[in-house]
Amino acid sequence: MNLSIVIPVYNSGEIISILVEKISDHIKSNNLNTEIILVNDFSKDSSWKKIKILHRKYSYVKGINLQNNYGQHNAIIAGLNFCKGDFCILMDDDMQHDPKYIIDIYNKLNSGYEICYVKYLKRKHLKWKIFVSWLNNITASMLALKPIKIYTSSFKGFNKKILSNIVKYKEKEVFLDWLILDQSKNIFILDVLHRERLSGKTNYNFKKLMELWSIMIIKIKAKSFFHRLWLFFPKIFIRFIVYPFVKKNNIKEQYKVLDKVF
Repeated sequence: MNLSIVIPVYNSGEIISILVEKISDHIKSNNLNTEIILVNDFSKDSSWKKIKILHRKYSYVKGINLQNNYGQHNAIIAGLNFCKGDFCILMDDDMQHDPKYIIDIYNKLNSGYEICYVKYLKRKHLKWKIFVSWLNNITASMLALKPIKIYTSSFKGFNKKILSNIVKYKEKEVFLDWLILDQSKNIFILDVLHRERLSGKTNYNFKKLMELWSIMIIKIKAKSFFHRLWLFFPKIFIRFIVYPFVKKNNIKEQYKVLDKVF
């Protein structure tokens, strides 16, 4: 199989069918042997019902229904554990990630890059979300020694080697980009246009984004003794002061599958 596409789904019953149809048009026109894995992260709407309908309509659409709301990164990990493609692409469920760029990401990975991140030329997010993203980037550069030119986003792809290492991670607190960037420096940044949301409103609020920001800092791996000293106080402050106030629940596992359609 050429490609696996993993999409975490939360309260997207109104638009998930449109997204899958758009993706299907692009993969068929490029003759890619593809599977689309939709991971329902305990949605409160008709998302799981729509996923099962899509599975019956398209044999390459697969669905995973999680037992609790574990969060976007954990839902993605759940999907990655079922991928069979040589390459994997991750994208959001809100139609802001244009499916036409799937082929560009695939071609970059197929040409030899191990990781491909999409960079938005003009972001369509709310200003506070742009600020938190900027804060993440600055923090990562200062504390994790991430090169400032490496732009991380939720629209990205990587090869099977990266995938096989990611799924070995079993802790419940997940910051996916650290798991990806820790594997390789062979990265391509693809500039694309960002689209408006097709429907509804973002499922991320300030508290959820701060939770991810906290996990990002907690999960930074020290690269040297002096780097460990540099990280000591920020990690302690975030772990014991900030994170307890922003974590969403006391779920004990990384994820648990309630049902699936394959």
